Amino acid sequence: MNTATPQHSGFDAFAGPRLSRIVMAHGGGGQLTDALVHQLVLPRLGNPALNDLLDAGFTADGATAITIDSYVVQPLFFPGGDIGRLAVSGTVNDLAVCGCRPLGLALSLILAEGLEQRTLDRVLESISRTAQEAGVSIITGDTKVVGQGHADAMYITTAGVGVRREDSRLSMGSIAPGDVLLINGTIGEHGLAVMLAREMPEVKSVLRSDAAPLNGLLEVLQDAVPGVVFMRDATRGGLAGVCADIATRTHQQIVLDEARIPVRTEALHAAEMLGLDPLEIANEGKVVVVVRSGDVRVALSAMQSHPLGRGACEIGRVAETRDGLCVLHTAIGGQRIVQKPYGEQLPRIC
Repeated sequence: MNTATPQHSGFDAFAGPRLSRIVMAHGGGGQLTDALVHQLVLPRLGNPALNDLLDAGFTADGATAITIDSYVVQPLFFPGGDIGRLAVSGTVNDLAVCGCRPLGLALSLILAEGLEQRTLDRVLESISRTAQEAGVSIITGDTKVVGQGHADAMYITTAGVGVRREDSRLSMGSIAPGDVLLINGTIGEHGLAVMLAREMPEVKSVLRSDAAPLNGLLEVLQDAVPGVVFMRDATRGGLAGVCADIATRTHQQIVLDEARIPVRTEALHAAEMLGLDPLEIANEGKVVVVVRSGDVRVALSAMQSHPLGRGACEIGRVAETRDGLCVLHTAIGGQRIVQKPYGEQLPRIC
């Protein structure tokens, strides 16, 4: 069994903008989040398990992973999901993309005084259903209540523990020229569904959040292709954030083909209306998978055999050039550099 964790990339040298106060954009998963983590968090808390900034941290033996995430989405309920489904799916997915099978979840609820109990009951029912879907149990938890005006209805924190598959060799440091990037379906729909529900509730849209636990899909994939190189779910910062991060931290050039990136027409129109780039919009049920070129056919076949991977496709590759850039070949024949979003295009979508 491989118990080694990826080598630290040296990305702690990141120099980004330093602000004297926390702003909403610090929570967006973009450049300001990177600045906050590298300028304040890692200098004080950094250690070999944390420094690689994986979706989950591994214990010293490399066999057990722990992850944690908090959810502050508004509204609590939106087309395709709710805060409870988000919380379970997100934590399960952070374990799954690290090659781990979830063993159990911890659930923390911060409730605002005055919250209707029927609202809490709906969220708990969704948590229960999603946990069953993922094949995992809530094994411990905590509840706190704060006074009216000190929180918006409900915040949820979920932590998860998982065990690494014995055949897992996932490592960002193993990404090499010629590798191919895959995704399991259309992008941008979660962020847009939440934004429309919050800001334009009068707009009738077919867009729904893609929030879902992906551990079943990724088990099928890794059973078929034990040599999967790397995986990451495209949440805050979207597809752009994942691919730009891979390029920066590996010093490889990532080339994306815009014509191959799946985006629903309705999502394109909604993003255009809101002045947003679909590549930068958060997803909660999409994973970027890096495989060797010889494994593409088998990987796609495995992903497409699962309900959450029906739309799996190839979206890009790792070039021979080593410049740390993510380059998009546009549908009209041009090129542009893809970067992590600076801050938060869509606040409180997870």
